[in-house]
Amino acid sequence: MSEDQKQPFDFMGLRKIASVISISLIVLSIALLATRGLNLGMDFTGGTSVEFEYAEAPQLDEIRTRLDAAGYEQFSVQNFGADTTVLVRMAEADNDQLAPEVTRTLKEGGAELELVSSEFVGSQVGEELKEDSGLGLLIALAVVLIYVGMRFQFKFGIASVVPLAHDVIIVLGVFALFQWTFDLTVLAALLAVIGYSLNDTIVVADRIRENFRKMRVGESWDIINESIHQTIARTINTSGTTLVVLFALYFLGGEAINNFALALIIGVIVGTYSSIYVSANLLMVMGVSRDDLIVPPKEGAEDAEEQEEPPEWLNRM
Repeated sequence: MSEDQKQPFDFMGLRKIASVISISLIVLSIALLATRGLNLGMDFTGGTSVEFEYAEAPQLDEIRTRLDAAGYEQFSVQNFGADTTVLVRMAEADNDQLAPEVTRTLKEGGAELELVSSEFVGSQVGEELKEDSGLGLLIALAVVLIYVGMRFQFKFGIASVVPLAHDVIIVLGVFALFQWTFDLTVLAALLAVIGYSLNDTIVVADRIRENFRKMRVGESWDIINESIHQTIARTINTSGTTLVVLFALYFLGGEAINNFALALIIGVIVGTYSSIYVSANLLMVMGVSRDDLIVPPKEGAEDAEEQEEPPEWLNRM
């Protein structure tokens, strides 16, 4: 590669440092999940959800203080759709009188409110949701592996699925570290992270494949570096605009979607990093080369070329 073709930044030159960072984060995340575990929300553990409609928009902190003073534990209070609608989630699931009791407690302060609905999720349903969600994540990763393996090449399939697992494990590790509530909205965010990270990884993988076939000079190191350099602007622009929206959701969307936005913010940042370093790094480790990407000639290609001449009757038209 000539001097004027050299990259302004050697991405693959940092691949060993990136490997240490990724392995350390994975090990730390698994350790946190094993020791601290996830703070599962009531979607998974079971609980009661009570919805109230206030005459005037209440202060959520005052509601929390009143419930805490009444002796309730493991509850969450958030607006639901409107400032005057409040959703209270309680860990208790087998108390038929819970909704009336909470209503009386909140009315003691003189607030005008009406009980709209009360629903509960049993622990058995929560356990089934937990198992199904884990199975759903595994199926998503398996389908990605099969698709990318067929669309590109098996090494590219591995280099696409491992970064997705890398991203999901790190997001789960962060939630385990800070004990943020893990509920169905966060699970939905994880599935969105898989889709987002896959899109980024596919863009880089497609350019790597294209350059392996187009660039006749250069080692795998140089070709992968060039491919990342060609796609880095698109990757940063996409991630940047996505993060702007996610931060807006986090700060302005209300407590109901805070954890959803938070999981996506972490996932987009980690996914951007993994699409550059984890995926490309794995391709280097597996020794991807031009031989892996050469399209084999079809049988009878020479005969097909001979038949490309137009028939005699067409020439006379």
